[in-house]
Amino acid sequence: MKQLILFLSIALALTSCSNDDSDPSKVAFKTIIQGAHYGGSPGTIQQSNLVIKNQTDWNNLQAKLNFMTLAVYTSPDMNVDFTKQQVIAVFDQVRNSGGYSIDITNITQNNTELIVKIEQLKKGDLTTVMSQPFHIVKIAKTNKTVVFK
Repeated sequence: MKQLILFLSIALALTSCSNDDSDPSKVAFKTIIQGAHYGGSPGTIQQSNLVIKNQTDWNNLQAKLNFMTLAVYTSPDMNVDFTKQQVIAVFDQVRNSGGYSIDITNITQNNTELIVKIEQLKKGDLTTVMSQPFHIVKIAKTNKTVVFK
């Protein structure tokens, strides 16, 4: 009987322990806009990874990037409901040629973190104009720490 109680106590303790490194689950995201600034406009944003959680910061970013020029070509959905969503934006370095990309390819989460995977799917050197690739997405609002990899 004592062995059964000891076994059940150990089993209960092991199953009730929380693990911050639990298997990550996928997080849905929607691209708002992806592309590159060309010519004289690259460099308006430093190479960076941003988490935007309010309308004021979102408006400031849009003003810096002059999305109106890009919207003529892509018609992005710039509406973000910051009560339910937040924005993840990644900006590559300014490149001496075009054809590069920076891509948010996957977002996962565990108990404590949101992990944003960034890749460069297009390797560039296609044009002789300076460019700065960027990718901006929206996701469901979270208070987890965002980690870019």
